[in-house]
Amino acid sequence: MYKTILVPIDLDQQSSWDKALPIAVEYSQIFGARLHAATVLPVFGTGVVGSYFPPDFEERASAEAQEKLTELVREKVPSGLEVACHVAQGTVYEEILRLAGEIDVDLIVMASHRPELKDYLIGPNAARVVRHADVSVLVVRG
Repeated sequence: MYKTILVPIDLDQQSSWDKALPIAVEYSQIFGARLHAATVLPVFGTGVVGSYFPPDFEERASAEAQEKLTELVREKVPSGLEVACHVAQGTVYEEILRLAGEIDVDLIVMASHRPELKDYLIGPNAARVVRHADVSVLVVRG
């Protein structure tokens, strides 16, 4: 049923992968799907803010995120499962949707925290992904 599954991961928030990653792994095993793990970094080098960072900061941050994501996958995903790791930069929900289209995923598995009042007014990333995705999204409560 699913051939390609995307699981977005916030490397600074264990709750973003603690429950969602095992479910994505299980679905990948059941359906023989390829798993893609992704993390999204903010944009550092724009406007006045960018002048406070060293010139190679974005590249170093991206390389460090790739290393951390690869290590997390190595620790948490069984060795027989095919996994690709991606590091994107930009707005979280926009980059998840862009990447999902780029790699042609069938399913996005992502965590979401219990909504607070501010989330009803602004909307969490999971809600935006659900609203705008062209594919099925499985939201796992963290």
